[in-house]
Parts: sequence; structure tokens; C-alpha cells
Amino acid sequence: MKKGAPGLRDLRQPAAQEPPKITFPCDYSLKVVGDAAEDFPACVCQVIVRHDPDFDATAMQVVDSRNGRFQSVRVVIRATGEQHIKELFDDLKATGRVHMVV
Repeated sequence: MKKGAPGLRDLRQPAAQEPPKITFPCDYSLKVVGDAAEDFPACVCQVIVRHDPDFDATAMQVVDSRNGRFQSVRVVIRATGEQHIKELFDDLKATGRVHMVV
């Protein structure tokens, strides 16, 4: 096989990866992880409502980790743009209770 043949890619070289393009506004899924506490989901909800006043808290899913030390709160928000998502992430982190947002 010839080196540089059209249509073939050297698998030893990583392909250039572009982040997926998102068309706003859109429904945007988040998983917010923090220490397990009775009021953690309410804390997350409070921040989200500031950024998405139409947020439906009844659709929130709370999942405890296997050992019960952490909780993940799964939500879907209506995102209006990249800046909107960044500000929400920043405010969630600023609570001091959120370890990770994915």
C-alpha cells in the first residue's frame, strides 16, 4: 500500500477533533455531581432556575453513588447560547458544593 493514498488516514496520527456544533436555543442535558446531602438537589435547582426560569424541576433525576457519598442531579435546561451554559456552570461551581458538571 502506498503511503499517503487518497481516502486513507494514518491511524497512528490522531484525527483533528472539532467539538460538535450546537444550534441554540436547544434542550441541553447536564449532570451535576456533589456530596450527597438532603438539600443538594434543591441547591442545584435554585441555581438552575436563575438561568432558566421555565426549568421543570419535576423532571430532575437524583442518583446516589454506589457508596452513598455522592449524588448526581440530572437535568435538562433550555440553553440559549454558549455564554449561557458557561455562566450556569460557573454559578454551579461557585456554590462550593458542586464537584463536577458534565
